[in-house]
Formats: sequence, structure tokens, C-alpha cells
Amino acid sequence: MSKTLLGTTAAVLLATVLPAAAQDVTCPIKVGVLHSLSGTMAISETTLKDTMEMLIEQQNEKGGVLGCELEAVVVDPASDWPLFAEKARELLTVHEVDVIFGNWTSVSRKSVLPVIEELNGLLFYPVQYEGEESSKNVFYTGAAPNQQAIPATDYFLEELGVEKFALLGTDYVYPRTTNNILESYLKSKGIAEEDIFVNYTPFGHSDWSKIVADVVALGADGKKVGVISTINGDANVGFYKELAAAGISADDIPVVAFSVGEEELSGLDTTNLVGHLAAWNYFQSADTDANAEWVAAWKARMGEDRVTNDPMEAHYIGFNMWVNAAEAAGTTDVDAVRTAMYGQEFPNLTGGMAVMLPNHHLAKPVLIGEIQDDGQFDIISQTEEVPGDAWTDFLPESAVLKSDWKDLGCGMYNTETESCVQIKSNY
Repeated sequence: MSKTLLGTTAAVLLATVLPAAAQDVTCPIKVGVLHSLSGTMAISETTLKDTMEMLIEQQNEKGGVLGCELEAVVVDPASDWPLFAEKARELLTVHEVDVIFGNWTSVSRKSVLPVIEELNGLLFYPVQYEGEESSKNVFYTGAAPNQQAIPATDYFLEELGVEKFALLGTDYVYPRTTNNILESYLKSKGIAEEDIFVNYTPFGHSDWSKIVADVVALGADGKKVGVISTINGDANVGFYKELAAAGISADDIPVVAFSVGEEELSGLDTTNLVGHLAAWNYFQSADTDANAEWVAAWKARMGEDRVTNDPMEAHYIGFNMWVNAAEAAGTTDVDAVRTAMYGQEFPNLTGGMAVMLPNHHLAKPVLIGEIQDDGQFDIISQTEEVPGDAWTDFLPESAVLKSDWKDLGCGMYNTETESCVQIKSNY
């Protein structure tokens, strides 16, 4: 009798100390890692898989989450967009992961999106993207257009005096939507339509001779030409090689890339790329104590020749915010963690503070980096934190929309009709 009473009393006391939901957590807590380890995007995504494994290992050394060890569940969607959806379903239904960190291209994210929403999963997406999307099941920890594409274009206009623009991209949703936004933005800045050259190529494209020749011809009238590149994956290798073969320097025709970072440059001879630019929210060369510690830990694990990059920092921020949100919620339940994510703050690696906004985007600084001959970037411009915008101000149909999952419970709230729009044609 006394033993029974004592056990009941202990159970009651334990329940008052621990959040109720925390008692329902199943150990180990499974973290899905959905990145291409083969195919055209492996050049960029393999590093993100390695990053997640390191972050999970570091967290386990700190005691895990909610008293449980974390377990990485790694799958390879192999740069195959429909396979991303299948692997996401596998992670959620077969492996029963609590959260997924993954994807690079927007076409892969959009493939995964219906599955994540159907099964109420949670995806942390770490790469710059075109915006024009807001899902309650996705936290977008990479840059929105107002945190990369627009500031980079402003740099071309204001600092370099570019008068004609070549918008070169891989043929899928991110480059097409981003360039649609940029065309509208450039025209609002007085750039004539005939001074904007747009070209798309398939994934893995290798023959760049005619396209580079067309870009050179754009400046035949003596006006300053600049290239805004949304070329993704290993197609960048051929593009930069053709620029070098044509004898084009950054002084002649500067290129600012949105998908080329330290990892991509590590596979290139950068001799002829010095002076070209990239726009991100982080570079390995950021001079802060936190970044020095992060880079040192990465190299200690992976080797001195391995570099860090922007999407890695996005996973670093997103993962730590998820850990803190789960601890705050006392559970890994998706709905509870989502609620706890709003307002989460975590120091970024460039000296500022990342904040998760109600629109599922971060406040992030914008950095412009100039390629050096060692494959690193000299940071030549850095802003304060810029709040990510899910819907651009430079497309009429999007300018009236806002995303607020915290207070409005809506990712597409029309500020004119004061109503929540449920479906968008390209979503």
C-alpha cells in the first residue's frame, strides 16, 4: 500500500516538473536528411548532408534533445525531382522522422511540398529561393529575393554602373521566378526591355560558347553589361570556364552569382574568376569568433581542404532554432514546435542575430563577396539584418499579399480584401 502511494506521489511530482508532452517523446528522435548525394546537384548538396550529421553529433554531445539522442536518417533523392517526394514520404511514414532538413532546388522543394503538407511534416529549407510561396509546414532559412537578388541588382546599378543585364539561369522555377521579379524591378529602375537579355539552360548544361558570345554582343554599343547568374549545380563549371576561355574578366563583364559559393569554387581553377561576385548571407571569410569556431570544427571533422558556405549556415541556424523550439515546447510534435519557432533568435555566424519571423522566414544580413584566387570571398558589402519577404513587392499580384502564420494563420493574406487566399496557381 505504501509503495503504491509512494509511486503515485512520485509520478504526480514528475508530471508537475516536466511538460506533459515531453513524456510522449520517443527516443531516439529521428532527424530526416533529404539531400542529393548523386546526380547533378551532388556538387552542392553532399556538403549539407555532412553539415547535418555534424550538427546532430554536436547536439548529442550536449545531451541530445528532451533527454533523447538524435538519429540522422539520410536518404538520397539523387537529383531526381519526383524521387524527392518519394523519399520525403519514406522519411515521414517508414522512418517516422520528427523533422526534415533538406532540398536545394526549388523544383525539388515543390515536389516535396504536397507530401509534407499532407502528412503534416516539418521541413527546414536552407537555400536562397524565389519566394512566392508560404507553407505552414516549411521554414525558409535561406534568402528570399529581397535578401539576395534585389540587393545584388542594386549593387550592380549603384556601385558598378551596369546599364545592360544578362539574366542567365537554369531552366526551372527558381531562376524563372527570380528573373521575372528582376525584370520588373529593372524596368522600374529605368532599364529598357531591350537592355535585358534572359536565357535558360537545362541542368548539367555544358556548351556555353554561344550564350557567352551573346552576352558579349549585348555590350557592342559600349554600355556596361553585367551578368546575374541563377545557374545551378555543375553547369557552373562549364559557364565559368567559357568566360575564361573568351578572355572575359570581371572588369569587362562582372558576374554576380546566387548559387555559387565556396563549395562550388573548390572544384574550379579560380585564376580567371577573380573579381566576379556572389551574393549570399554568409561567407566563410566572415571575421567573427563564432565563425572561426564553426570553420575550425568543420575542418577538424572533414579535413583542411573542405570549405563552409551559406546554406550550411542556414542549416546551422535552422537546426539550432528547431532544437530550442522543441525544448521550449517540451515535445517534437510539429504543431507545438511550429508555435514555439515564432520569435526564436539565434546568433548567426556573421556577427548578428537571426530571428524567425511569423512568415517562416529569417531576418538575415545581405553580403556581397568578391572571388579571390584562393577560392574564398572578400566581403565588400554587408547590410544589417533584412527581414525576409515571402511575397515580392515587384509583382502586382504578390505586392498585396502577406504571410503571417502566427497571428493570421495564413500564408497568403490579401491586404486589400482582408481575406486569406487558399490557392495560388504556381503553388
